[in-house]
Amino acid sequence: MKITKLGHSCLLVEMPEPFNRTALFDPGVFSKVPVESLKFLDDIVITHEHEDHCDQDVIKKLVEKFPKVRIKTPSTLVPKLDGVSVTTDAVEGIEVFDAKHEGHAPFMIAPENIGIHYLDILTHPGDSHSFTVTKQILALPITAPWGSTDSAVQLALQLKPKHVLPIHDWHWKDEVREDMYNRLEELFGKSDITFHKLVNGDPIVLDI
Repeated sequence: MKITKLGHSCLLVEMPEPFNRTALFDPGVFSKVPVESLKFLDDIVITHEHEDHCDQDVIKKLVEKFPKVRIKTPSTLVPKLDGVSVTTDAVEGIEVFDAKHEGHAPFMIAPENIGIHYLDILTHPGDSHSFTVTKQILALPITAPWGSTDSAVQLALQLKPKHVLPIHDWHWKDEVREDMYNRLEELFGKSDITFHKLVNGDPIVLDI
């Protein structure tokens, strides 16, 4: 399993045989999706409508290149994706679970947010710390206007995934990110959880 962080909450997940499947999660305006160099794309998953998770221009370019790509979103986002066909039926390997968007009034009203269990291996919750089950790989939002790093850490320690992938950290300066990644690697390691210090554009390979 090859996973590449493309900025903020955007992950490219490439699965070899027998799955032979590629999915892109939350391509937003803070992400850098290499549309031209992508060779395969089966699924686009968008957890909610905020632009840091849903860049409509990039999505349209991806659909133009991969016209058969399936797009999974919350129901409230479907009419807002102008001119883009969205999958409303169940998609094998993509399990949607309840994961409310954390509130951050008075800045804005929290939109509908979905969490995703992908291929029974990876969990991507969007902008939520309000869920109770994870697969062995957890994409963990670690800083946000709506949630703290402390709450993210407590959640992961409670759910006990085997691997933690840090997402939703565009807000941090590089120096802060490096320091926090080092701290989180040490902290999670004490609980036998592997924290991956992801670098945008650099894939990691997990033997899952």
